Order: sequence, then structure tokens, then C-alpha cells
Amino acid sequence: MSRLFPDVFRNPAIRASMIAIFTFGMAGAMTAPYRSIVGIRELGLSDSLYSVLTFASAAVNVVVSVLLGNLADRLGEYRSAMIGACLFGIVGYGIVYTFPSAAIFIISGLLPLPIYGALNSLLFANARAAMQGMNRNDMVTANSGVRAMISLSWVLIPGITGLVLSGASSMLPAYLFAGISCLICQGIIVFALPKRTGTEMAAAHHLSYLGALRQVVSPRISAHILGVALITSTLHLNDALLPLIATGAAHGRLSDVGILVGIVALLEVIFIIVWSRIARKTGQMTALAAGTIIYAVFLGLLGFASEPWHLYALTLIAGIGAAAIISIPITYLQDLIADRPGLGSALISVNIFASAGIGALVFAAGTSAAGYSGTAILSAVTGLSGIAILGFLQRRKVYRIEAAGE
Repeated sequence: MSRLFPDVFRNPAIRASMIAIFTFGMAGAMTAPYRSIVGIRELGLSDSLYSVLTFASAAVNVVVSVLLGNLADRLGEYRSAMIGACLFGIVGYGIVYTFPSAAIFIISGLLPLPIYGALNSLLFANARAAMQGMNRNDMVTANSGVRAMISLSWVLIPGITGLVLSGASSMLPAYLFAGISCLICQGIIVFALPKRTGTEMAAAHHLSYLGALRQVVSPRISAHILGVALITSTLHLNDALLPLIATGAAHGRLSDVGILVGIVALLEVIFIIVWSRIARKTGQMTALAAGTIIYAVFLGLLGFASEPWHLYALTLIAGIGAAAIISIPITYLQDLIADRPGLGSALISVNIFASAGIGALVFAAGTSAAGYSGTAILSAVTGLSGIAILGFLQRRKVYRIEAAGE
């Protein structure tokens, strides 16, 4: 059994973080598939206003994640920031359900929910802090396990939510369920997460909030984020392209889209752990390169799909590649600011924002010039360019180290 469940997962802080991030994922999985339906169809937002709100919400989340991460590093503990973020989630989801209106939906999307979204990086920061003293292999395994719990929530929760609300006239109860999930997450953080004294993990040199933001956008950090963002943008591009290709060129149905997404999510849960073992043996850059190439092959073949069975045949390749892309970059990004777990983990949110922006640009350019199938192939090239940048940065780092040693 120890081979299936590594010893690192027996650490109480890591185990509690895994359970908490599952409930965090539940809230997103309950609402994300129906957010546009609630905002546009039920509450009357225009398509353009909804798009602006989505972008603004993501931008607020990035800034808050960096600020809260830096604050937690200065305090030397993460429970306080996580408890605060959870409260914003309870309020954000609760007011949309209790006072449904376009204005409340916008307010919730601009402040409470982006702040709650910072809980994602804080939970990874807390897990990272618990890894102090561990060897690198155990750190990769622990991060993979924590990330797998988000995928697991997306395997289970959207279908259950859809089934529960299948006969309802409104999807607003999904926000009530999400608020309850935030309450559960709050309980786990308060009662199950081991307490740490502030002096245990406090950063030796404090950064101002502007200093933290400057460090994040510094050339050394931003170059690596660009490479990772190009790779992870392929996930966003697939999210947009798969439904369009499945119901278009592949002549499938909407039900096929849900089934395909569920299959890939399940495969991600399985192969995230497999990739952590591969990364321990080959190194994370080699493993990430292999995963990126596999996912690029999937995207390239997606562009040629003309029957539903083509898409089902590609799910195995998609699941294997996606598992590497969603798990390995977490440790890579945290290592960029290794001495500050909160700020380093905030780079996860920065990467999500940057990759979504790159994905939107590639989608707009690709669809206008080459259609959906051509955009899938362009997406593969985007991912490969990202791993090429990271490879170049690694070689340059090795060269500098060798030059310094001479």
C-alpha cells in the first residue's frame, strides 16, 4: 500500500491541504460550468460585459494572490489568510444566491470571489511550507497529490450538480452549494490543519507589497512564467476548441463533450501520480517536456478529428499529456521564489492569468485565419514553443553555473 500511497501523504498538514483543496475545487466545479448561464441568461448581463467581468476578476485574483502570499510569508503562517479567503468565498457565493441580480453578480465577481480564488495558491503555499526538510522527490509527489484533488473534484462534482439541478428552473442553487462547500473548507482549515507559530516560517527579509509585485514581474521570473504560460495555455485552448470541434467537424453531440471532459479528468487523476514518479527519475524539465510533446500530439490530431470515435480515441493521449501540464509546473513555479512559499505559490495564479490571456490571443488569431482545426494545430505549436523557452533558460542557467565554477 505504501507504494500506492507514498509516506509524504501521511504528513498531517499535507493531508489536510489535500482535503481542503478538494472542497475548494468543489466550489469551482459546482459553479464554473453554469456561471455564464446564470450571469447572461438568468441575470441579464450582455456577452461583452460578461467577458470584461471575467477578465477583471482574473486580474484582481492575480494581485490579491501576490499580496496575500507576501503577507503570509511575512507572518510566517498561512491559516489566517486562508480563513479570511474562505470567508470571502462564503459571502461571494452566498450573496449571488440570496440576492440574485446583475449588480450583485458583478460585485461578487469583482471582489469576494477573486479573493476567495487566492485560497488556491495559499493552500499550495501551506503544503509547500510543510515540505521543509523534504527531499525534492517527495516535494514533487506531494504537490502532485494536492493538485490531483482538484482534478478529482472536477471528475465527481459537475455531473452530480447537473443531475441534482436537472429539473430546476434556475441554476442559482449551484451558488448555494458552492457556499456550503466553502463552509466545509473553512472547517477543515480551522479544525484539521495543524497550527504553526509565526516564527517558524516567517521570511527573513520582508518585502513591501510593491516589492513583491516587482519581484513577480522581474525579467528573471517573468521569462520563466512566459515559458510555462505558453505550455499551460494549451489547456485553455483545448477547453475552447474541444466543444466546437466535437459538435462541428467531428459531428458529435453536446453530451459527448461532457463525457469526454469527464474521461480526461479521470485520467488526469491517475496520471498525475504517474508523472510525479517519472519526474523523480528523469527530472521535472524532462518530464514536463515529454508531457508537453504528448499533449501537442493530441492537439495536432484533434485538428484532424472528423468522427466522434476519433475524439474518444484521443482521450488517453489527452489525459496523459494534461496530467503533466497541470501538475509539474506547480513545483517549477514555486522553485522560482523558493525561500517564500506564499509568494512562490502566488505565481500559480499569475500563470493561470497569463496562460488564459495567451490562449485567448491564439484562439482569436487562429480561428480568424485557419478555423477551429487549424487553431488546434497552432495550439500544439504554442505549447512546444513554451518548452523550448524553458529549455533555453535551463541551458543558460547551467552555462552560468559552469562558468562561475571555472
